[in-house]
Amino acid sequence: RSLITVAALVALNRPDQLRFHLSRAVENGVREEELIEAITHLAFYSGWPNAMTAMTIAKELFSKAG
Repeated sequence: RSLITVAALVALNRPDQLRFHLSRAVENGVREEELIEAITHLAFYSGWPNAMTAMTIAKELFSKAG
C-alpha cells in the first residue's frame, strides 16, 4: 500500500505529503531502489515535472537517512 500511496502523491504532485510517505514506505519495507524506479516510471504517465519534484524530495530524504 505504501508504494501505491507514493505513486498517487507523485502523480498528483503533492510534495509536502510525499516527504512523509516516502519515509513511511521505507519503514514499511519498500526499498529505496524500488521507490526510485516507481518515480522514474511515473514520469511517463504523470509528467516529468511531477517526477522531477518527487526525485528531488527522494534524494534529500535518502541522503539524510544514509
